[in-house]
Amino acid sequence: MKVEETKLKDCFIIIPKVFGDHRGYFFESFNTHKFIKETNINTTFVQDNEAFSNRGVLRGLHFQKGEFAQAKLVRVVKGKVLDVVVDVRPNSETYGAHFSIILSGENKKQLFIPRGFAHGYAVLEDNTLFAYKCDNLYKPEAEGGIIYSDPHLKIDWMLSNTEIQLSDKDIELPLFKDLNKEL
Repeated sequence: MKVEETKLKDCFIIIPKVFGDHRGYFFESFNTHKFIKETNINTTFVQDNEAFSNRGVLRGLHFQKGEFAQAKLVRVVKGKVLDVVVDVRPNSETYGAHFSIILSGENKKQLFIPRGFAHGYAVLEDNTLFAYKCDNLYKPEAEGGIIYSDPHLKIDWMLSNTEIQLSDKDIELPLFKDLNKEL
């Protein structure tokens, strides 16, 4: 496993070592001991989630507030997404900054997202299977978010406006500038 730092503190790209031959491939998708050694972050994942989507679906930007905040380890099993994180930790030196990366079944890269980040992704291929681990259980009453089209963040989602498909909930998310009222 190779770990690369991103421009956002405590947010890491995880690149597994893939062993392949004529039969297919094998890789270790997570190892607690290696993760702690490489990131110096000790977290225990308590929930695994999976989502299936087609091209154009945009999920996010979401986070959990307060004691229900979640760190996540995200990856794509099949297909391709643009994965985006925004630092919403008010005391962070990178508060308000975002980072994006292509995650795919082909590149097998993963992204570790610490607590205090909003997270979202745009699906770039049909039949995409997205999987992630969380270090805290989901609580609907602790949901927070930022509208995907926030003018302060200026995120290029790599989809045209006519392609983007949102949930009703995601259409109504607030602007980044209104976060302090929400956190």
